[in-house]
Amino acid sequence: MRHTGIVLLVTLSLLATPFDAEAQAQGKVNRIGILSPSPANSGRVEAIRQGLQALGYVEGGNIAIERRDATREADLPALAGELVRLGVDVIVTAGSASIRPAMRATTSIPIVMVADNADPVVAGYVISYARPGGNVTGLTGLSLDVTAKRMELLKESVPGMSRVAVLRNPASPDRETLWSETTTAARTLGLQLHAMDVANPGQLESSFAAAARERADGIIVIRDPLTNTLRPRIIALAARHRLPAMYASREFVDAGGLMVYGSNVFDLYRRTAVYVDKILKGAKPSELPVERAEQLELVINLRAAKAIGLAIPPSVLARTNEIIQ
Repeated sequence: MRHTGIVLLVTLSLLATPFDAEAQAQGKVNRIGILSPSPANSGRVEAIRQGLQALGYVEGGNIAIERRDATREADLPALAGELVRLGVDVIVTAGSASIRPAMRATTSIPIVMVADNADPVVAGYVISYARPGGNVTGLTGLSLDVTAKRMELLKESVPGMSRVAVLRNPASPDRETLWSETTTAARTLGLQLHAMDVANPGQLESSFAAAARERADGIIVIRDPLTNTLRPRIIALAARHRLPAMYASREFVDAGGLMVYGSNVFDLYRRTAVYVDKILKGAKPSELPVERAEQLELVINLRAAKAIGLAIPPSVLARTNEIIQ
């Protein structure tokens, strides 16, 4: 009887072990770091939260979110280091400028990125789309020919366009390919290009004044943390100088800008949650393929067009996914 009791006790303890481990795993609170290059990216952070909620993650329940917003790009390395020291399980970047600092801070903690304006292979974030190869994976907002298409749509929207200004931050890293594609697109369409280099907020007004003196017919805004932060001023200056503007992010048009063509940025950030979910369940980032943007959209703000006296041609309106009246 004693022998039987011992056997029964050992058997029950062995059977209980998987359930105890499972219960412990279910009770674990995973810590997710979100590294944002600008407080102006709050919409993206909210999209990440929405994606996690849709998959059953509850902040304050089974996940804790550690959010770090930089007020300038130079702060990103220190903020990335904070997240690493906190021992977060995953870092999600809320802007391309956050990717490199996160990578330099850790080679072991998984990083889920959205490469807004840089090809992740060319930039060196991953080895390939199919097999990233390191601790970084995620999505890219760049699709083939999207830069050329922006230029083409702006030219078609502004009959007689011959000169285009391009607002960029020359100090922003990993934008060389994007700038090259922009200059090639202008040349292909027979447009003269005027570079508006803005490395700090103080240069913004003088750059717009220079573009007006050069008789630019329209403007392309290259997205980066600085231009995102300066979003309200850029939109206001484009309106003041009556410059039709093409943006790379829906955030600008929602704030009163004229038009945007590209990936749905909020959809991309919501989709980062799928990667986070897979990683928390044991998947390796090195084996999770990087996804390209699936959905490209053209959104036009007719109120902004009317304010600068621009009549958008019917041929462009017919291809618009959404019109803001």
